[in-house]
This record gives sequence, C-alpha cells and structure tokens, in this order.
Amino acid sequence: MSVTNKNDILAVIQVLKKYNLKDTENILKQEANLYDIPESFTHDASDSVLQTYESGGDPDVYNSCYYELRKFVDSSLDTFKFELNMILYPVFVHMYIELVYNGHECQAKEFMEKFGPEQEYYYQDDIKRLSMITKRSQMRGNDLADTFRSNEFIIRISRDTLSLLKRHLQEKKISIVMNIINEHLYFDLYEGMARNKKQCEATAGSLLGEARRQDNRIQVYHGLLKEPDYQLIMTQTPLPEDEDENDFDTERPKKKKIKKDILFGKKGRSDPNAPLSDRVYLPQLREIDINEKIKVFRETQKRVSLGPDSLPSVCYYTLLNSLHTVTCAEIAEDSSLIAIGFSDATIKVWTMTPAKLNELKSAEQLKEIDTEVDDILVRMLDERKAETSKMLLGHAGPVYNCSFTFDRSLLLSCSEDCTIRLWSLQTWTCLVVYKGHLNPVWDVKFSPHGYYFVSCSHDKTARVWATDSPHPLRIFAGHLSDVDVCTFHPNSNYIATGSSDRTVRLWDVLSGGSHVRLMTGHKGAIYSLVFSKCGRYLASGSSDKVINVWDLEHGHLVASLDGHTSTIHSLCFSRDGTILASGALDCKLKLWDFSKLCEDLNVESFNVSHNPNVRSGENYLLRTFPTKKSPFITLHFSRRNLLYGVGLFNKS
Repeated sequence: MSVTNKNDILAVIQVLKKYNLKDTENILKQEANLYDIPESFTHDASDSVLQTYESGGDPDVYNSCYYELRKFVDSSLDTFKFELNMILYPVFVHMYIELVYNGHECQAKEFMEKFGPEQEYYYQDDIKRLSMITKRSQMRGNDLADTFRSNEFIIRISRDTLSLLKRHLQEKKISIVMNIINEHLYFDLYEGMARNKKQCEATAGSLLGEARRQDNRIQVYHGLLKEPDYQLIMTQTPLPEDEDENDFDTERPKKKKIKKDILFGKKGRSDPNAPLSDRVYLPQLREIDINEKIKVFRETQKRVSLGPDSLPSVCYYTLLNSLHTVTCAEIAEDSSLIAIGFSDATIKVWTMTPAKLNELKSAEQLKEIDTEVDDILVRMLDERKAETSKMLLGHAGPVYNCSFTFDRSLLLSCSEDCTIRLWSLQTWTCLVVYKGHLNPVWDVKFSPHGYYFVSCSHDKTARVWATDSPHPLRIFAGHLSDVDVCTFHPNSNYIATGSSDRTVRLWDVLSGGSHVRLMTGHKGAIYSLVFSKCGRYLASGSSDKVINVWDLEHGHLVASLDGHTSTIHSLCFSRDGTILASGALDCKLKLWDFSKLCEDLNVESFNVSHNPNVRSGENYLLRTFPTKKSPFITLHFSRRNLLYGVGLFNKS
C-alpha cells in the first residue's frame, strides 16, 4: 500500500471504516500521525466490528452448542470429517470472544477450560493468549482479538461438505453457530471430492485459516531475466589470468568499450515465464559490475557439480564466547567477507581471505591522486592501515541482520532502533540512515541486481527501498503479525515475506497493494526464506521444525521436508540448484536432493482446484552433519559450491 498525502489517507480510512478492515487501518493510523489527522477519523471502526458480538442469548447454552457441533463432526463420514473438523477452532474462538464481550466471565472461563485443550496443537499458543482476555475492556488493543473480530477465518471446503454442514445446522436450529459462521467464516468452495486428512493438515495452521484460491490466480513471472553473453564480453574485455577464488584483488583492468546490446540484449523474453527486461528499472551496469560478473562466469566454469554421489565439502565457522551477544551473520556473495551483528549495536566485518581490509587515504593524500588513471580505486586505499577486521558503530540497539551488495562495496544493517543503515566498505562509515518503520526491523536484503533492498519489521509491514532515496518506494501491508524474514526473487520483480502469522506471501514490487501469492501450511513463525535458482520454487523454514517447498506457478505446497528437531534459521541452495542445505538450532546441517524433487514434480500433474498431494522429506534427505554444540545462524554456498556455515558455541 503506497500512500503519499493527507487526502489519500483520509479517503482510504473512510473506505476501511465502511468495510471494517481493521488491520490495514492500523497501518494507516500510524502513517496518518505524520500528517496530524484527528483520531476521530480512525477510532470508531473497531466499535462497529465489536457490535457483531452483541447477544441477548443464554450464556449457558454455548457449551451445549459447541458440544453438539463437535459431536456432529466426530460422527460424520471420514470423507467429510476432516474438512468439517477445520470449522471447530474458529467457532470455538468466536464463541469465547462473544461470551467475554457480553460480560459472561465465568461462563467464558469454563468454556475455555473445557474445550481449549482439545484444539489442534498448532493453535495452543494462540489459545493461551486468548485465555488472558477475560473482560471486554481487555479486548481493545489486543492484537489477537483485533485480528479475529476484523477478519474472516478462511476454510477451503468442498460443496458437498458445506451442504452437509448447512443441513445439520438447519435441522438442529443451532442459531449461535449459524450466526458465527455467517459473520466470521469464509468458505472457499470447490467442486469434487473432499480433501483427506493429510491434505487438510498441509494447508492449515495460519492465524486465519487457509489461502483462498483467488489469492493465487494472478500470473507470476517467476522466470529469470536474460543474462548477458559473457563469453562474447570476455573476448572483447580480456581479464588477467585466472585468480584463486579467494584472492581479493582490487585492481581493475583498463576500460574497454562494451556494446550495450551485448549486456542487455533485445527487449523481450526468451523464457515465457520471465518478466520483460524493462518491467522493473535496473541501473546500467558499471565496468566494475561487468568485470565482477565475468569473474563469476569464470568461477562457474570451475564449479564442482553436486549430487547424491558428490556432496559438498563443509567449512564451519564457530563463534566462541558469543552465545548471548551475536545476533546475526552474513557472508558476501564471493565468500571474501563476513559481517557479524551484535546485541550491543555494533557490527564487525572480517576478511575471509589473506587480503586485508584497507582504509581510504587522508583528504590531503587524495588530492594528490590523478583522477584519470584506471586504477584510481587502488591508489585511494592506504595499505599501511590495513586490518583483518573493521568495526561499524552507529546503531542504538541490537543489530538483527546485514546484507552485502554484489560488488562488496556497501553493507546494509537493520536494528531494534527501527532504522536501516547503509555503510560504505571503502570509507567504513555510515552513508545513509533510512527511517520509516515504526518498530524494530527484523530483516533486510539487497536485490540480486543491487540498487533496491527490502526490509521487514515488527510493525507488520515490508518495505521496498532504493539506495538513493530516503523514503520507501512501496509499503506492503497485509500480514497479521510480525514480518520476520524477507528476500528478493532472483529476477528482482518480486519479494517474499514470512511472518509470525504463519503465512508466506509473495508481492509484486511494482504494486503497493495486495499480495500475488498467499501460502499457508506452516504451524509456527517463519524465520528463513530462499528462492530456487530457477526462480519457480520457494523454500521456507519455520519454528515448526519443517521446511516447506512452494510452487510459485500455482501457489501450492509441493513438499514438506521434516527431520530437524528445532527452529530452522538458515536455508541455502547450491550454486547449481541441485542441493538444498538447512541449518537449525538443533545443531544439525541437513542436505536435501532438490534436483530429484524437481524431477518428481515435473512428472506430477497438478490439480488446480485444490492442493495436490504433498511430498515428504524422507525420500530427499541425503545426509545430516551434526556439530558438537553449535546451532546454525547462517549458511552460504561459494561460487565453486563449497558450503560455509556459521554458528555459536553453546556450552550448556
């Protein structure tokens, strides 16, 4: 959602009040504060929503009504039972809220104690939070109560199952349940047989049910942008002899005239699933970028091919005496630098190669340099002040994540202080402070093509920025809880976000509106996301100890890889896309055969009316590497497919 002036905010708030869209309105309230808009424009929407809970009925019949509904579900045929069972939880929640709103505290407590423990295990944390609300006054401002009273709970259900439910409610005349279903539930109908237990559980678990089919109908251009012809460029731009991968050589070749059509090709798409090359503006490649990409191409030719019979070597870095002080770690694309964020608001950058980190010369010395020479960047650096590490100071709270540019000249960091900072890795100073988020910023990532970056926050939004603008270009609002992780698609046209509301969303960077994909199935907060090298698949890791693999073509969950016993904080694809590596807090690294999974998926024909069968992880696990007592915080594949891991040593 992109709002630019006071009149726009006033107009949108009036529409939101009409349709009771409370969660998005909260974001606009925060934006409205910047324009001194009176609170009277925004405060009464929640009151109108709460009025739906007014009831003059007998509070003692809630227990019997819910018991009757549960009994009907349990006695139904197995064909319909599992879809009907998904109705119990939202009905339970709204019955409890209705009892509290109407002042029946004792009956609400009894209702919670009797039926709360029997709800699905992945809803128990929400139920505990809900049980803390015992009075009407406690409902205002409570995120969980606001979410349920302002949004419909979505259930994907077959037409036959819904007909069976309606017939039962009409025969029994259970008006309380009928009112809740009419007011607060949304049934996404489809034709055909009802789903089985495994299919229902695969998409359940999010804060407000499942994704509607219409949420995933917009076309997504998941293909990759057309790459330059590097072999042709190399013939016109000769480079020095091959260097070792870890040689951090800052010397640049003399300028050569490069034809623009070689770099960007003709407008159009060679891949039918790829976006137009000019769909999103990308800056012109500089000579330093061209040389870096040629270096990547040369390294690719020496890359080790991975597979079941050729697993990667693993280099694991253990951070000692830092269990409660290190908050994040990030390795540069060429594996030459590593940035570590600390809880004391500092960032430390180490070199991972023999080459040291240089500083710029003094202003007086810089004046003496000839600006026309080809190796001006080398001459600007003072080798006498070279060190193996550099400290970056500026944040006022713990640093939660970092991100390098492709050419290693810049570093982004985000913090609890609600800001994002852009650092120069040549001057080792802060260049820009980006302010816009209203709460701590959990994650920040550069676009694969540079220039743009995405951030996400406790304020339930993700934002897209450009390095040359102090204000966000797009604000994506829609998640119902913290947005914990974000990342760019390889073609830089989309971003993916994972949230504590247990959903994964895909957004088009050209649109500030709704998502283009909504994917449900995780049973816990999502902390890691990574796109496949082909761009079609998205893998997500969660506190539910499961890795889900999503097909962006249809928005379907196609595989659920289980085996970890703790939260998964890091996912990484090998450079050739054949291996998926996962690292978790259980001190284990697991390697998954992603090429085999893709082969199996290509054979399978998708049922687009509802979710296909989900493949399990036992068929794709290649190997597990345990550490002694070091949980993983990041993973990284080098250009030659060496796998790096970073973790914290835990004495306990």
